[in-house]
Amino acid sequence: MSPKLPINNSQTITEFLNLHKSQISEEDSEDSYKFAFGDEAFLARRETMGIRFELELLKPNVLLNEQGIEHTITVFGSTRFISHVEALTQKEKAKTPDEIAEANKALLHSKYYESAREFGSLVAHYNATQESNFNKLHICTGGGPGIMEAANRGAFEAGDKTIGFNISLPREQHPNPYVSPGLSFRFHYFALRKMHFMLRARAIVAFPGGFGSCDELFEVLTLIQTKKVVPIPVILVGKEYWNEMINFDHMVKFGVINEEDMQTIHFSESAQEAWQVIRDWYQLG
Repeated sequence: MSPKLPINNSQTITEFLNLHKSQISEEDSEDSYKFAFGDEAFLARRETMGIRFELELLKPNVLLNEQGIEHTITVFGSTRFISHVEALTQKEKAKTPDEIAEANKALLHSKYYESAREFGSLVAHYNATQESNFNKLHICTGGGPGIMEAANRGAFEAGDKTIGFNISLPREQHPNPYVSPGLSFRFHYFALRKMHFMLRARAIVAFPGGFGSCDELFEVLTLIQTKKVVPIPVILVGKEYWNEMINFDHMVKFGVINEEDMQTIHFSESAQEAWQVIRDWYQLG
């Protein structure tokens, strides 16, 4: 029996764009004569993957520099949480037992949406007191719904610049409407997106979330633990949730992490507490 090993384990950009082999073959001179940098079919080939990596790293960096953005606070959290107003509307419309249960859950979790929105506003109001861009901290999220939308929304409503690093997904994720014009970016590669989450991050604020939030959180903690980045505050909002999901104390007792690895982790129950951790860490006054 022959082993059925895959040729590769990634979704290629040609697959994502649904390009047929004939569309990238460039068999006639009209296609082959194009400038390489203006030839989308050529840039979508597997052989040009390294160039696409470089471009996904370069483009946001250039545009963020042009807008004078030096420091960010990266906010993670569930895409499924909705605002308190939306949750109330959902509850009013609920008819069946399943719908009522779902609406009650949405109403309970809406406190995290409102907390992330308040946090974005607190950061924005701090920025309004700063004359130099170098002293400002801008809200940065994955640009999608839920907690990402809430944090972007709070900063946006307070009149501040706010950043969204969106990602291409099988069920396409669209940017939320609270990302500032010119600061909404789209990535194909999670690795490059994660790099940008960290390149300017001066703090990480993680609200309750699923696989994606945990993935991003542990990536950050690993970078700090291995001294690949300067330690920054990592703030987990909702201590009960995080302690139930991840037993950090047990990890220390079991010896798989050290007590000092916990020094950058802070728990908070509110937007004000999360913001205070950052203010104290950087002596913002």
